[in-house]
Amino acid sequence: MLYPANFGDNPLYPKESDFRVIQKDDTNGFGVISLRAFKRGEIVAAMAGEVVADIRQHTLQIDDNLHLHDTFFSGYFLHSCSPNISLDMKNLLVTALEDIPANSYLYMDYAQTEKVLYKQFACACGSENCRGWITGNQEIHPGFVRGEAIRSSDAA
Repeated sequence: MLYPANFGDNPLYPKESDFRVIQKDDTNGFGVISLRAFKRGEIVAAMAGEVVADIRQHTLQIDDNLHLHDTFFSGYFLHSCSPNISLDMKNLLVTALEDIPANSYLYMDYAQTEKVLYKQFACACGSENCRGWITGNQEIHPGFVRGEAIRSSDAA
C-alpha cells in the first residue's frame, strides 16, 4: 500500500505495484503515474489522509469546511483541463473518465473539487480546451475584470 498501516486496509487503497509518485518535470513537479491500465468508469483507487479545516498544498476539498490532506497519493494528482480521472469527495473514490493506458499520469481538473486553490498557477496541460490559468471553481482569474479579459494595452 502507498498509505501507512494506520490508515487501515481498504482493498481499494492504491498499491505500490499499481502506482508511483514521481517527478514529472520541473514545470509540473510530482505526479501519480499508473503502472496498470484502467477502463472508463472503473474505480481507480480509494483516497485517504488527514481531514483538516484549512487549505494546504496537497489537500482536496471534501466540503465547505473540510479538506483531505494526502501526501501519499491523491495530493499529487496533476491538473489537466481535460482530466482522465474524476474524484468523488463524499466517498473518497477516484474513477477513470476515459480508458487510461498503463504508464500514464493521473490528471484531475482542480476546479472539480476546489473552490479556492492553495495557489493559482499558469496551466501547462496543453489540452485543446486549456483555460490557461488554474483557479478554484469560485475564484476569478487575475487577468479578468467583471468577466472580460484585460487587454495588454489596458494594463499598460
